Amino acid sequence: MTRMHRRRFGALGLAALAAASMPALAQGQWPTGRPITWVVPYPPGGTTDILGRAIAQRLGASLGTTVIVDNKAGATGTIGSGFVARSAPDGYTLLGTSIGPQAIVPNLLQKMQYDPVGAFAPVTLIGTIPHVLVVGAAQPMRTVADLVAQAKARPEELSFASGGSGTILQMQGELLRLQTGTRMTHVPYKGDTPAIQDVLAGHTSFMFAPVAAALPHIQGGQLRALAVTSAARLKALPDVPTMGQAGFKDFVVEQWQALYAPAGTPSAVVQKLNAEVVRHLKDPEIAAMADKLGVTLVGSTPQQLADTQKADLAKWAKVIKDAGIKPE
Repeated sequence: MTRMHRRRFGALGLAALAAASMPALAQGQWPTGRPITWVVPYPPGGTTDILGRAIAQRLGASLGTTVIVDNKAGATGTIGSGFVARSAPDGYTLLGTSIGPQAIVPNLLQKMQYDPVGAFAPVTLIGTIPHVLVVGAAQPMRTVADLVAQAKARPEELSFASGGSGTILQMQGELLRLQTGTRMTHVPYKGDTPAIQDVLAGHTSFMFAPVAAALPHIQGGQLRALAVTSAARLKALPDVPTMGQAGFKDFVVEQWQALYAPAGTPSAVVQKLNAEVVRHLKDPEIAAMADKLGVTLVGSTPQQLADTQKADLAKWAKVIKDAGIKPE
C-alpha cells in the first residue's frame, strides 16, 4: 500500500468512525441513556440556575435519562457559553442561559470566545423577566418625570445602580439616560442584591430591578416603584404604570431565559428538545416556581428565539455605541 493510499484509507477510516459514532442520532434514537449536561453559565441560586434545574429534572425523566446541571460561572456568563459552543453537537450538552451572554456582552468585548449566533442552535425561549424602576422611599421622586427633572436639574449627581457592568440592568439605565438626554452615573455592583441594598440606603438614586427581587421592598414601603419595563402593567404591581404609559413608548425591555444547543446539533434533536421543554413549561409546579421568580413563561419555537436574540443584539449594540461604552 502506497503512502497516498494509506493516507486515503486513514481519512476514510476516520470518516467512517465519525459516522458510526452517531448512529442513534441518524436513526432518531436520541438519547441513548447517556447523561445530558445542562450548562448554566452562572453560580448556583440565581433565576437561571433555579429554573434550569427544575426543567432539567423533568426533561431527564421524560427522555429516559439523567440531565445534569453544571454551573460554569465567570466572565459575565461567557465561560459557560464558550464551553457549550465548543462542545460536540450531539444533543448531550445544552446551554441554559439569559440575554446577557447572548445579546449584550458580545457587544462589550473586543474578543469573544464564541459567535453568539453562529455557534449555537436555538431551542426555545423559556421565559421573560420584566423589571421595575425603583427609588428609595426617602427620595423625592414619585414619577419617572420627577426623576428626569431631577437629573436635568442636577447633571451627573443622580446615580443608577446595577448588578454589574454589561448587565441588562445597566443597559436600561443607559437607555433612559440616552432617551432623556441626561447625565447620570452608573454604579455597578457584584450582583443585584447589593445594588438593591444601596438604593434602599440612599447611596444610589435609582435602579431597574427584577420585579421578584424588588417586590418585597416595594410592598414593605422601603422602595417606591415608578414604572415597569413590560409592555403591559403587571398583576403584582397593578397601580404602577409601564414606561410607555410614563411617556417612553420605545422602552419595553425584558430579560429573557433561553435554551441552546451547539451549532450543528441535528434538527430532529433540537425539535425533540423544544417539544419536551415547552411541554414541561406547562407543568403547574414549574408555573408556580416561575411566578415566584418573576418569570413569564413563553416556550417559543427555535426560530422565534433566533429572531429575539438577533433583535436584541442589534438593539443593545446601538445603545452601547450611543452611550459611548467602550468594548473591553
